[in-house]
Amino acid sequence: MAAGWLPIFMFTLIWALVGGLAPRYVPNGPHKQLIQMCLLLTAICCWMFWFLCYLAQMNPLIGPDLDWKSLAAANFYWGKFEE
Repeated sequence: MAAGWLPIFMFTLIWALVGGLAPRYVPNGPHKQLIQMCLLLTAICCWMFWFLCYLAQMNPLIGPDLDWKSLAAANFYWGKFEE
């Protein structure tokens, strides 16, 4: 199953606004550039964290590790597993 384009688009838009528009509205002061850079880096890091977690859920590397009792119960209740 492919990922939906709407969540990716919406979260990208939200973090693009934080990283692109928010730094423009920082008031003048001695640390203006530092605050702008912090907003930009926050947007990039938060978007990357969300995006990588979203992608990791699409195709997990590790499946559930079941003991033999759980496998026997699943086989009894659901029938044989076919791969």
